[in-house]
Amino acid sequence: MFDGKTVFITGGTGSLGTALTSRLLKMGVKQIRIFSRNEFKQVEMENKFDDDRLRFLLGDIRDLPRLLRATEDVDILFHAAALKHVPKIEYNPFEAIKTNVYGSQNVIDACIQNKVERAVCIGSDKGVSPLNTYGATKLLMEKLFISAKRYSNPEKHLTKFFAVRYGNVSGSSGSVIPKFIEQIKNKQKISITDEHMTRFSITMDEALDFVLESTKIGHGSEIFIPKLRAYDIMELKDTIVELLDDPGFELIGIRQGEKLHEILINNDEIKNAWEYNNLYIITDDQYKQESLRDFFPGIKKIQNLDKYSSDIVQKLSRDELKKIITELKLISK
Repeated sequence: MFDGKTVFITGGTGSLGTALTSRLLKMGVKQIRIFSRNEFKQVEMENKFDDDRLRFLLGDIRDLPRLLRATEDVDILFHAAALKHVPKIEYNPFEAIKTNVYGSQNVIDACIQNKVERAVCIGSDKGVSPLNTYGATKLLMEKLFISAKRYSNPEKHLTKFFAVRYGNVSGSSGSVIPKFIEQIKNKQKISITDEHMTRFSITMDEALDFVLESTKIGHGSEIFIPKLRAYDIMELKDTIVELLDDPGFELIGIRQGEKLHEILINNDEIKNAWEYNNLYIITDDQYKQESLRDFFPGIKKIQNLDKYSSDIVQKLSRDELKKIITELKLISK
């Protein structure tokens, strides 16, 4: 699938883009184009990898002419660029719409015009029944991608557009594990929003496996979601305390736009949701079931599930959480 291909990553200097680049370089790609606005991060990434298959392109997904030039002769595109900081987006919603919505439309237009084979957008649990502007923009991004085939002429070329959707990656910048560790090291009380909160668990390696597998099997207009386990926030806190120290904790309340439990498939999406191996797949209303079973042998309708949320799935044990935290190497021995 990836051998000899030219791959394009929007937001390629971010945590996912960097990890994806590292994985793809081991898979025989011909070239990877890193597209982002941050020249300092591009220099850091260039020095880190030192691989002549990498191309670093400065640009903004708001700029369609730049995207059109940058995506010439691209085979596979991963769209990871977005404004993501929830409070900043709440204060600057117009800017988030320009990047996350109009920018995504520009990516689609560039893919269609340059006959890109496959285009994958990186969705978020925040886009499911969104409570904040960020989530609403990610929902619109998904909607644009899964409907994009209607704007492509199948007689000339048909780009396969689809989306992947998952929650926060364990250990990523701003996520709960490094935050708790930093608070303990600074001898601060651990901030707990709600004692009953749950979150899905996915490591970066798991996220990469999922994204690449979805890219291989996608036929267009699907949303792919991994089957995940979850953790209770208090169990995670107790695990980290056991590894480090116990400064106590304080309840600060759920923040604006935050949910008690993560949702990856809501109860309205379930009617179009299917189970396939280690994935769930949401199809649009125009997808014919006969074609679906041809594309994904053994696929079956989701049964006895009203929604897919972090409060109803199997929880990680403390030993499993310890293993995840240890492998993140955020705690020095």
